[in-house]
Amino acid sequence: MGSPSAFLILQLRILSGKMAGATWAARHFPVRVGRAPSSDLQSDEEGVWNEHLTLDFSPTEGFLVQACPDALVSLNGERIERSVLRNGDVLALGALQLQFWLPETRQRSLRLREALMWLIIAAVSLVQVGLIYWLLRS
Repeated sequence: MGSPSAFLILQLRILSGKMAGATWAARHFPVRVGRAPSSDLQSDEEGVWNEHLTLDFSPTEGFLVQACPDALVSLNGERIERSVLRNGDVLALGALQLQFWLPETRQRSLRLREALMWLIIAAVSLVQVGLIYWLLRS
């Protein structure tokens, strides 16, 4: 069935630079952010290194951001090397600012299950009424 992180999705809203206003979704982990063509999220903004940071998921801690060695990364205005991300956190790496978001959850429709349950309840009720009628006639 795959690793637990295979089903997780995170969103990064790009707040500054050439791609400002865009949203980028990660569907696998770890996610590499940087200037290099091998980066999952690539940006050539001023101050962004070839390998700037990595986003990963830990079942015990949640979503984590890890700055690459000697790369400057700030989380909500404070310099970090490694930190847990929370919904709405803003990452700054060079001139690039990213806002971390979890997408809205969508509940699957339960109409079919609900309809089947009502049919089962109706069928059991009819069987009970039929049994009572049969017992009263005997």
